[in-house]
Amino acid sequence: MFFLMLLIGLFSFSQYRNAKRKVSKPSIRFKEGDNLFITRKEVNKLLIQSYDNTKISTKENLNLKVLEKGILKSEMIENAEVYVSVDGKLQVEITQRKPIFRIKVNDASYYLDDKGKKMPLSKNYAARVPIVTGVQSDLNIKQLYSFYKKVWKDAFMQKQIIGINITNTDEFELKTRIGNHVIEFGKLQRVAEKLQKIKVFYKKALADNTYNKYKKINVKYRNQVVCTKKELGS
Repeated sequence: MFFLMLLIGLFSFSQYRNAKRKVSKPSIRFKEGDNLFITRKEVNKLLIQSYDNTKISTKENLNLKVLEKGILKSEMIENAEVYVSVDGKLQVEITQRKPIFRIKVNDASYYLDDKGKKMPLSKNYAARVPIVTGVQSDLNIKQLYSFYKKVWKDAFMQKQIIGINITNTDEFELKTRIGNHVIEFGKLQRVAEKLQKIKVFYKKALADNTYNKYKKINVKYRNQVVCTKKELGS
């Protein structure tokens, strides 16, 4: 009995000392690599705003959920995990949001992320993503996200497309990197067929070095690719 009481006492004392252990300055890690849209300094500021500094001096005063909730106030962050390691170090793991397009409306701009949600621009970093024009409504946003899921995940399209315009008839026009073409993609119908036609066109045009002859490639119609040649001198 005495031995059992001694073990309980030692365990309780150990727990007490662990709770009273001072917590170090936070170690902030970005899961996707370097901090881009938000800095470590800004994350640390969010931690301080979430909890008075005097309250995070020991482990017993930590409320990790409060700290995570405070960090998630940043519109640049998708997820935050906060925990204390066994040696008393406060660990913060950040997952940033991933922009897929930059949408320009008049003089304003914002990103669309890979979850289909609007995301503000960052003062720290500008993502190299296609610029989108012609967005007039939330319906256009849904169409653009559908385009991402159906088209943009194709590796070739990711490398080739640098701009997108949505017309007033909800059709997609794509601006290309190679050849500076406009691809008249049309509505988001028969997507696999259109993607295949685009790839076949570029495979042939690059092979025979004729891609610079054209300014527009129309893949809207079934079983054909309609190319418009550049005017002389253009």
